[in-house]
Amino acid sequence: MGVDVEFRRAFDQLPFGGYGGTAYGRRYRVTKSKFSCGRSQKLIAEELGGNDYVSLNLYVLATGDALLKPCEMPEEKVRDFVLSLVAD
Repeated sequence: MGVDVEFRRAFDQLPFGGYGGTAYGRRYRVTKSKFSCGRSQKLIAEELGGNDYVSLNLYVLATGDALLKPCEMPEEKVRDFVLSLVAD
């Protein structure tokens, strides 16, 4: 799926590496990785003390557009999570 400007801005502002963050008032352990010189990016988040899990891949095309590919979960869930996430 294509990526809207608001989502892309929020995703791009998240740092690479592993860190803590808060979304929906809950704490998460987040890992954001890049591959292929940043053209492929992966975000995984696991709720601390809970069972929520978020995983997605973002692919940056040669045109500069991006494709969002959630990993076995609804796209709305990953979009809402990224827009809600505040990294430590």
